[in-house]
Amino acid sequence: MRIEVKPDSAYAWFIRPFFWLQKRNYGQVLIPGKCWGRSPRLFAAVATLYGVINRKRSPIDPVLRSLVTVRVSQLNWCRFCVDINAMTLIKRAGSSDKVEALAEWRESPLFDERERAVLDYAEAMTGLDGVSDAQVARLKPWFDDDAMVELTGLIAFQNMSAKFNAALDIAPQGFCQLPVQPVRPADDNADKDAK
Repeated sequence: MRIEVKPDSAYAWFIRPFFWLQKRNYGQVLIPGKCWGRSPRLFAAVATLYGVINRKRSPIDPVLRSLVTVRVSQLNWCRFCVDINAMTLIKRAGSSDKVEALAEWRESPLFDERERAVLDYAEAMTGLDGVSDAQVARLKPWFDDDAMVELTGLIAFQNMSAKFNAALDIAPQGFCQLPVQPVRPADDNADKDAK
């Protein structure tokens, strides 16, 4: 890890209840929280945004939210995010099947058309090529404009979180028992060069 975390008692008073909740929910304080906590106002803003994105009444169902967070984490090479988000996906989906197949979602029969459209959109937002009108149009059967904003916000938030954690080299904390590793997308040019 590229920065040091402080003892829990050294953080702002309003951050410590978040740490208590993390210990209760995960059995330990999340290291990214301790990193964000070095800037208390930034921590508060990020925690508030996460709470809104991950609320129970979100128009994006929990399994789909988790599919997005794991895939974006893989693409950003965030080991911590893959670890914790894969654990969450397994709990929400009731099995590890989709976690294990996520890097090959385009070929796997485990993903339905809605999931494929969302994963394609998430990959486009995460990559350098950007989102096309066709990708947005594929989402329209399942998402109205308000839900599109929620989905886009989720993907943007996970990109920010994963990039933050990857840049600081935050290690996994052992949440997912599967050997789920970050997966970089295939480089089409490398495939063409190999032929």
